[in-house]
Amino acid sequence: MDVILRVLGLLSALVVEGARCQGVYAPPSVRIIHSGHACNVDEERHTERVYTIREGETLELTCLVTGHPRPQIRWTKTAGSVSDRFQDSSVFNETLHIAKILRTQGGRYYCKAENGLGSPAIKSIRVDVYYLDDPIVTVHQSIGEAKEQFYYERTVFLRCVANSNPPVRYSWHRGREVLTQGSDKGVEIYEPFFTQGETKILKLKNLRPQDYANYSCIASVRNVCGIPDRSVIFRLTNKTASPSIKLLVEDPIVVNPGQTVSLVCITTGGEPPPLLTWVTANDSLPQRSQVKGGTLTLPAISSEEAGVYSCVASNNVGNPAKKSTTIVVRSLKKGRFWITPDPYHNDDNIQIGREVKISCQVEATPPEELTFSWLKNGRALRSSERMVITQTDPDISPGTTNLDIIDLKFTDFGTYTCVAALKGGGIPEISIDVNISSTTVPPNLTVPRGKSPLVVREGDTVELECLVSGKPKPILLWSRSDKEAPMPDGNMQMETYDGVLRIVNVTREMTGSYRCQTSQYNGFNVKPREAEVELIVQYPPTVEPVFTEMRQGLGRPVVMTCRVLRAHPSRVLRFEWLLSNRLLHAGAFDAHKDETEYTIRNLNRDGWGEYTCNVINEAGAGRCTFQVTGKAYAPEFYYDTYSPVWQNRPRVYGFKLQWTQMNPNAVDRIVAYRLGIRQMGLQRWWEQEIPVDGPINKGELMTHNLTELIKPESYEVRLTPITRFGEGDSTIRIVTYSAPINPHLREFHCSFEDEPICMFTQDKNDDFDWTRHSAATRDTKYTPNTGPSGDRSGSKQGTLNALLKQKGQTAPDSPVWSLSGNQGDRWKQAKVSIHPVSSFQVVIEGVRGPGIEGDIAIDDVTLEEGECRDPPPNLSSMALTSSSHIWLLCVAAVMTLLHGQR
Repeated sequence: MDVILRVLGLLSALVVEGARCQGVYAPPSVRIIHSGHACNVDEERHTERVYTIREGETLELTCLVTGHPRPQIRWTKTAGSVSDRFQDSSVFNETLHIAKILRTQGGRYYCKAENGLGSPAIKSIRVDVYYLDDPIVTVHQSIGEAKEQFYYERTVFLRCVANSNPPVRYSWHRGREVLTQGSDKGVEIYEPFFTQGETKILKLKNLRPQDYANYSCIASVRNVCGIPDRSVIFRLTNKTASPSIKLLVEDPIVVNPGQTVSLVCITTGGEPPPLLTWVTANDSLPQRSQVKGGTLTLPAISSEEAGVYSCVASNNVGNPAKKSTTIVVRSLKKGRFWITPDPYHNDDNIQIGREVKISCQVEATPPEELTFSWLKNGRALRSSERMVITQTDPDISPGTTNLDIIDLKFTDFGTYTCVAALKGGGIPEISIDVNISSTTVPPNLTVPRGKSPLVVREGDTVELECLVSGKPKPILLWSRSDKEAPMPDGNMQMETYDGVLRIVNVTREMTGSYRCQTSQYNGFNVKPREAEVELIVQYPPTVEPVFTEMRQGLGRPVVMTCRVLRAHPSRVLRFEWLLSNRLLHAGAFDAHKDETEYTIRNLNRDGWGEYTCNVINEAGAGRCTFQVTGKAYAPEFYYDTYSPVWQNRPRVYGFKLQWTQMNPNAVDRIVAYRLGIRQMGLQRWWEQEIPVDGPINKGELMTHNLTELIKPESYEVRLTPITRFGEGDSTIRIVTYSAPINPHLREFHCSFEDEPICMFTQDKNDDFDWTRHSAATRDTKYTPNTGPSGDRSGSKQGTLNALLKQKGQTAPDSPVWSLSGNQGDRWKQAKVSIHPVSSFQVVIEGVRGPGIEGDIAIDDVTLEEGECRDPPPNLSSMALTSSSHIWLLCVAAVMTLLHGQR
């Protein structure tokens, strides 16, 4: 006969060494929790979760995921678009951390988790950033003529604006007086209805003496997120006026490079006194610029710093005043010339008795300062009836001068020099020499023999060449002639002066036709001459896979395939298979196939290693690499372990390590795991082997108990599978001690003083129940000694058992503590240490003998973390009674108390 009383315990996690269970692979699930400085998290009134935070605070969102293998996590600000990732956060971490969040960083944040099983799990939360800027008051005045035309009416509008989220509310004060609509006949307040909710305008009609006062605008978001009200004061006087300024500089300012330029701006009116600032067209001043008051100084100015500079004056009354000036930095560059034979006879040659025009062009800043002069054989040339000099020509490009030689004579042959200068001086002149002689002939363009087509290999340096005959030699323009594509430098055209186009590190994309043509510049202004050069870039076969790892067990076949994707020339000549530079097989490539294959029929230890396949054409070899190995894949730690931390003594804790094996059947059977563990911050590793009995199935959950971990240290754990090949890939995780999350459930104590007897319940399947009683044994006359006279194994024995029943078990385990026989009539204490792995029940079972001397009583049952405490001095050291003898029972729950339940 037995009596059973049960107590519902608390959660922990520790299992029997080496336990294994099946099928833990699961698709991901995800939820978002928040920490950091939230003002509010509204999840009831909205269909979406809204996280409110104050600007400048720290945003921290954590993505809690489940699923095995452990899902990969990515944070985005859209539902997964790569283009909208943000740079101020750890995109691929579980925790999104943004310190000092800005208003522009509000929006919808998505956490996406995927592990290859099922669809990715996605959750989102909207982050609303609250802020309130200091308000700004601007004043606008209007003067209108009254009907009687005897006086002018002056009206002032005060406009208050503050950027905020949520929308701001405004209030006006005059001195200490609160202004409201209707409180003063001379005051009108425009409500947000009239100003689209952005501003609040105070209108002072026909100013009165009392209207000249201090006005304050108070902007408020009603203390949302603890944001205090902000205010601004404006003093209105009879002198209040919009700003006016004057620039003490010319416009434009023309200077030489290297010169120091100072721009001076002064205020000529405005109350309050205006604030002066300098801006440029792109709103940023040069880095070396210096601003002091209204003076802007640009030391050693360069051409890049030329442009429009503006002085802006603002005092929030009326519109800002703005004055601008342009700085022009002198420069002369890129001088060119061209020769035009007699334009009236369509000649391409220079002939005696005909007209010849020499044109000269330069780029000048400022163009109006540009001057030209002409020399013949070093002597100044003046314009005459036969030598006509034109400084500028409206029909041609600016910055051009022409010298027309009419009725060319033999004495006109010589060197003509065009000299360009700027009137302001300080800039070196540009001189261009043009030779006119009987040998001056138009260009002719050819491609040298053997220079087209050009066949080169990818990565080489190639020179495309076009020969130009004639005098003078013009600039050559190179471009692609077979397609609209840029040249190697990224431009559509490239210039060369010697007819040679040099391309370094040529690529296969550069294959094609290239056009060279004469330019009018530095040569004859005639119809361009053209030629083409064909470039053929050969490259070795492009193959796949470039590298792949093939894991296989001993005795199994391995098939390796190397595939040709493209090559030039397309005809592949041969292939060769090697193992660690040892030739295995070679031959001619089958022209009807695009791949070659090598098979290991029965993999042995000598077959492990790096295999390469070289596929060869005239340009070289493409290489496929195969790493054949028996190395086991890495284990995958199971992170969804329920309540993984447990404690067995005050200073140490344990951890149930759980994992599955990635692709366990891909290689030979895993015979053991090498476990390495080290305390964080230390160098030394402790290692041991965990034997594995029998094959491991895909998705099978394996466990191992880590003990003697020191509180509250964290540990790095490394797990490596071992096969006949040797060690496989390792996996590392960090084990961190966590204190109980339900401190109030740390300890359970029951003294059976109340009728509900704490959390204990009677077993419904026992023979009779425990009775809550405070008296002695009912009949001490017949049971003076209570205990049986037989030995411990006899049927007359009476026994008290403490058992542990865990979640999922249909019956308790064998007793964790047991005591039989006569124990006397004094209270005694028992201490029992338990190591539950999940939700559990403590079962107290009383088994009585057949006689009447089999009474058992218990009292003061305590369930606590760590070790049982010592009993009071007046109590002996056991807690179990038999017969009329009473026992106290202390159960020390060696665990971390998580997820307590009744």
